[in-house]
Amino acid sequence: MKSIFNNKKGKGFTLIETLIAIAILAIITIAVFSSIVLLYRTQSFSWNQAVAVEEARVGIRTMTKEIREAKLGDNGSYPIEKADDKEFVFYGDIDKDGQTEKIRYFLGSVGSGSQIEECVTFYDGGLCTVTFSDFLNGTLKSAQIKVSAEGDFGWDNVEYASVRADGVYVDDICRMGCTDCSGSWQGDLSSDVSAEAADGFLTVVVDSSPWVDNICSWLNPNHAMKLRVELIWEEENSEFAHQFKKGVINPTSDPISYLDENEEVSIISSYIRNTPPIFEYYDVSGNLITEYPARLSDTKLMKLHLVVNVNPDRAPDDMEIESYIQLRNLENE
Repeated sequence: MKSIFNNKKGKGFTLIETLIAIAILAIITIAVFSSIVLLYRTQSFSWNQAVAVEEARVGIRTMTKEIREAKLGDNGSYPIEKADDKEFVFYGDIDKDGQTEKIRYFLGSVGSGSQIEECVTFYDGGLCTVTFSDFLNGTLKSAQIKVSAEGDFGWDNVEYASVRADGVYVDDICRMGCTDCSGSWQGDLSSDVSAEAADGFLTVVVDSSPWVDNICSWLNPNHAMKLRVELIWEEENSEFAHQFKKGVINPTSDPISYLDENEEVSIISSYIRNTPPIFEYYDVSGNLITEYPARLSDTKLMKLHLVVNVNPDRAPDDMEIESYIQLRNLENE
């Protein structure tokens, strides 16, 4: 019986038979190649998912160990500084070097920062202006300013200064309780400026009353008023929405403090998909704490919960990892 691929004289392929053979070979090649690619992608995804889950497990173990030993900061700060659903800040000697570090665990979409600006006036009843710009990397969640003053402020209700943020009146500082030329910051004032700072630009103007005279000499001879303005903010950055991170700040000395600009940040996992809280807080009776300031003062037990998935659009489903922590140094408080 003659092959269908031979012509009548048995001398080889016709053009049509050759094209059919090439087409069949191409179909087989594509099918084999597609199977190999699919297998590779499946294996690669499974491997990446396994690595992500193991990273999260290591992170949970580390957090459990470190948070359990939370203690007072070297500057006297309470062991827990911040207790949000997806951000937790505490103090502990995590590297056993005899110094207490400030540690922050947070989902990458949530960030915070602070900047300090100072100004001084050398004439009676002067204006003092500070400007903050380009401090946002994402969308502002909240912002506040803390204002302190020094100068000729010893005459209650007469020697004072008015504070405005982007032209909006905030409050007066040093109307009561300040002293002339104190040589230290006083009259602390805090105010929410979330609306004014939402564009990443904020100008704070402090206008002293006419009776604030240039008679003080703390660091700057013959000044009338000095201002220290700290801007503190929180923001969301969708670019890093699924990165779970750890930040560590070592204390500085003289005086002991924890400077935000010294924070060293590392990534624990890039595939955290939490909609539920990462951190939950419980009191001594095991009751869930949902509000401030009780989360700071009453927390004795914590729950950690990470949801891990490299690609939510593909199987397998989310992997969830949980752990509970008893804060040893807070048990009897």
